[in-house]
Amino acid sequence: MAGAGHINEATPYVELDRAAWAELGAHTDQPLSADEIDRVRGLGEQLDLDEVAEVYLPLSRLLSLYVESAGALHRSQEDFLDRPTPPRTPFVIGLAGSVAVGKSTTARVLQQMLAHWPVHPKVALVTTDGFLYPNAELERRGILHRKGFPESYDRKALLKFVIDIKSGRDEVEAPVYSHLVYDVTDEKVVIQRPDIVIVEGLNVLQPAQTRPDGRTGLAVSDFFDFTIYVDAATNDIKQWYTERFLRLRETAFRDPQSYFAKYAKLSHDESVVEAGRIWDEINGPNLSQNVAPSRSRATLVLRKGGDHSVRWVRLRKL
Repeated sequence: MAGAGHINEATPYVELDRAAWAELGAHTDQPLSADEIDRVRGLGEQLDLDEVAEVYLPLSRLLSLYVESAGALHRSQEDFLDRPTPPRTPFVIGLAGSVAVGKSTTARVLQQMLAHWPVHPKVALVTTDGFLYPNAELERRGILHRKGFPESYDRKALLKFVIDIKSGRDEVEAPVYSHLVYDVTDEKVVIQRPDIVIVEGLNVLQPAQTRPDGRTGLAVSDFFDFTIYVDAATNDIKQWYTERFLRLRETAFRDPQSYFAKYAKLSHDESVVEAGRIWDEINGPNLSQNVAPSRSRATLVLRKGGDHSVRWVRLRKL
């Protein structure tokens, strides 16, 4: 792994180990309290004050610089066009990664930290789970077993949502997904002129699809201003998925309304086998076929070690 002393190598990326990356936030105040970190921590995530200070504090500062620079460029462009300067459209961050890698926690931490910067206090977070087709539609198409794969999402609706955000609409709605019932709900989250929008999901960095006529359409990622991929070794992610499954078996799966209530009756060993089957048949193939190949499209990669902590950061050069 390259450290700070190797940033001038002939590569399109800057790669920093954890220590070198942490130094970049050494003179920035930590905005989150221990209680706030507890509220955003995901199930099984080893997130503490050190992780926030050494990894996410420098990242929030970098993102803030990007937002400020985008604002300056916006004003310069409007001056060039010789027209009154309208409000800048929201800065959109796309955040991708595997199931169980901790991307949801990363998104929540960044949302809280970015909102502490006075230049962009209004930060919205949207997960793409809400844009999954309802279970009934997935069953009709015969792909309920492929939930989470690119074809299980209403990509037109997701694309329209991001386009509406980048068009500067005063109010944009996004559907809400319930992990309890394992389906899209009738609820909507309303986003009203945020400074920043974080769009988090498995496949948000997917390239545009080729249409039947051979033309290439638009991709959701075409409208992102900055992209992040949360990475880890596949064996580690599978282990984290299994550990999360076991914890859910003792908590959420015990709710009678849970779609996965049937798993609450499994023994420990049976649960490990079932979690392995789900990973090998669904999450693993989706990671290798769709999610991981999009990593190279990210502006920044956070690479985790087996203990869930970020070990190094790769940033695309400007």
